[in-house]
Amino acid sequence: MSLKLIDLTQDIYEGMPLYGIHQKTFIMTNQTHEQNQKATGSPTLGFYARNILMSEHCGTHSDAVLEFKPGGADIIEMPIECFYGSAICVDLTHIRYPDYIEVKDLKQALAKSGQEIRKGDIFLMYTGLYNRSYGTPAYENYYTGLSYDAAKWLAEQGVVNIGVDAPAIDQTPDDLNFSGHLVCGEYNITNTENLCNLDKVVNKRFLYFGLPLRIRGGTGSPIRAVALLEE
Repeated sequence: MSLKLIDLTQDIYEGMPLYGIHQKTFIMTNQTHEQNQKATGSPTLGFYARNILMSEHCGTHSDAVLEFKPGGADIIEMPIECFYGSAICVDLTHIRYPDYIEVKDLKQALAKSGQEIRKGDIFLMYTGLYNRSYGTPAYENYYTGLSYDAAKWLAEQGVVNIGVDAPAIDQTPDDLNFSGHLVCGEYNITNTENLCNLDKVVNKRFLYFGLPLRIRGGTGSPIRAVALLEE
């Protein structure tokens, strides 16, 4: 048996797309090779380093329950099993803004995939937004997302992490109830946003890793999300 690793993580850079409420990303030079060599007095070697100012919700990231539920678990307090484990990805590319992803859409996508939801699963939604719209205003401002009933249905099936190739699992910009996040708070589960390359894992079951940084009091964390597939 051979294994293939698929990177599901977007790049971090100045000007990267972000959900509107979050801190924009800034990258600054701390020191150049030449500056460091002069500072240390080394005759042979200098170290180049940069500083990054970014949101806990920058790029491909997972949310802590604390973000959307006062008193909820921070990113360290959440079970590590929320961020790695068996995962499936379903095709929802036919659902577009302003429509919501409904329970019937999830059931149909599951049937088409040949997969089933198991308790403890990580559930990824391939909407195609990254492939169609990354780098355009549409990516940040107009996309489908889960209705309240659909998000609740996933939680009731035992899903611990809902992921998507969009800036949020909610329909934007119309859903001011933020239904997906609301349900995650009610069931103390997480969601993962700004994934990419889901076309490479759609309709499959695989091992997923998206481990957060251990940020004390963290409302979320950037992650390196990958899928491990059997070939």
